[in-house]
Amino acid sequence: MSFLTLTDVSKTFGELNAVSNVNLSVEKGEFVSLLGPSGCGKTTTLQMIAGFVEATTGRITLDGRDITNMRPNKRGLGIVFQSYALFPHMTVADNVGFGLEMRGVDKAERQDRIREALALVRLDALGHRYPRELSGGQRQRVAIARAVVIAPPVLLLDEPMSNLDAKLREDMQFELRSIQRKIGTTTIMVTHDQSEALSISDRVVVMEAGRITQVDTPYRAYERPETPFVSQFIGKANMLAGRVAARDAEHLHIDLGAQLTQRAALTDLSPRDRGMAVGDAITMCLRPEKVRLCAPSAGRLPATVTSRFFLGSQWLYRVDSALGEVLVCCQNEGGEPLNEGSPVGLDWHAEAVRFVAAGACANG
Repeated sequence: MSFLTLTDVSKTFGELNAVSNVNLSVEKGEFVSLLGPSGCGKTTTLQMIAGFVEATTGRITLDGRDITNMRPNKRGLGIVFQSYALFPHMTVADNVGFGLEMRGVDKAERQDRIREALALVRLDALGHRYPRELSGGQRQRVAIARAVVIAPPVLLLDEPMSNLDAKLREDMQFELRSIQRKIGTTTIMVTHDQSEALSISDRVVVMEAGRITQVDTPYRAYERPETPFVSQFIGKANMLAGRVAARDAEHLHIDLGAQLTQRAALTDLSPRDRGMAVGDAITMCLRPEKVRLCAPSAGRLPATVTSRFFLGSQWLYRVDSALGEVLVCCQNEGGEPLNEGSPVGLDWHAEAVRFVAAGACANG
């Protein structure tokens, strides 16, 4: 049995279906991220787990207990809010120990657990300070210490790094994952940041319009997206229109236009797409870093560089081809970049391509 389970959970606000028929199972000790754009239902889902929002329909169980209608303070979950929500008039140590005090933990044990929690987040020397005397990253770690000190069965994180600058956010991603591994607490994080979710999660739950679109490991969600939405939301992708020209027992044969065809193994398609028939519209998803630039007369497709962008370790090119605009990402190896207007050829390995039905959308 999974440690935390959501079964057909929905939430409506009047005419708005904020969350529709969400089914999700989370294993004990797992780090799962709810990933999606603003308004997709990820925060509402987290708030239903926490008990701050009542589910309209469905059931939530934790370690075999039905907590669907349980009050938030009875669930015993640890929560880190986007704003950190620290008490400004309390010291760091008092903030961390507040939950223990509310639970009636005696002073001696409380002090020991506060010290352990502050050591875990490397703030053991700052227990006497007030939140206003800390940096953003330090305040975030105080919020994490306050959440984990009560030894919660589940740690809930609501956009915990959205207030940090880019460099500090990257550092804190690995800090957070390290802390989670040390304590082994089941963790669910809400984020709209794809790199954040991919870098530290065991699994990502991609949400679109109130529904779960795909649940997968970060690698598979990136390399094997099951819908055009997942392809484009997680990283960059070239979405090239095609049509099924033929099929046999093991493959679809895709006509992309410009006298270019591509074969797709049925086993590489999602179960939903394996029944596609001749004439059906299909989309070829190709990541920019999987496209190779070559001589104009070589490769699968001639193209022309229309613009270029320097990204430090990489160059991102926009090229115009008979299939439309294609993004190409190349490692910066120190040589001169291609100029705008340069003719090039485009090539890619067949294994780098992912096909999804053109009309594929989120499903419950």
